[in-house]
Amino acid sequence: MKYRTILLLAILTAFVFGSAKLGAEVEIALEAELAQDIVDPMIITDDKNASDGKFIWMEGAPVAGGGGAGHADFIINIPEAGKYALWGHVIAWDGNSDSFWVTWQPADPDENAQATQNTQFRWGVGQGAEWHWDRINHWLDGGTFDREWKFNKAGETFLRIAVREDATMLDAIFVTTNVKATAADQANVRLPTDRDRKIQIEGLAVDAKGKAATTWGSLKQAYQ
Repeated sequence: MKYRTILLLAILTAFVFGSAKLGAEVEIALEAELAQDIVDPMIITDDKNASDGKFIWMEGAPVAGGGGAGHADFIINIPEAGKYALWGHVIAWDGNSDSFWVTWQPADPDENAQATQNTQFRWGVGQGAEWHWDRINHWLDGGTFDREWKFNKAGETFLRIAVREDATMLDAIFVTTNVKATAADQANVRLPTDRDRKIQIEGLAVDAKGKAATTWGSLKQAYQ
């Protein structure tokens, strides 16, 4: 009886710890308008259909083409090392309003994609006139391919969503370790809750613009 009890406890322990190891994916939901830094001509605009009633974009008519300036910066504290994917809650009216530049350091190099025009960082946003989820991809000359980022350690990371074409709208970002999901329902994407917004806001310094530069500057030194 004693040995049976020990065996059952061992099996239970293995199950519990095995389940924890195979547990839920890391999931972080962020409001676009709560970025640490939003630089003109990227602006915040009201929309009752957007999450918490706001979104960010470079204002303009969809047929007007692209813009080479403006961005939003997010400092994201990831809880564990590993591979990550990003999803955006977006509107892209047509082929003239369906792309951003995206870099996520330190997995990506410290590169100004607006200047280099490096297609590795070009996100071809899935078109649609209503808010919908789209996984951030490489829009390469040979097509679009889902992106994933590998981080070697937990801690703060620096995400930049930069204007490529005006009128492309970004409402929210969903961060997940589920890199295999190719559909939004598979990835369990969701909009930020009040709790998510509270966490995101409390992560900001009093001077949000100062924090983005100072914190990431210190972080880059730690990764070097």
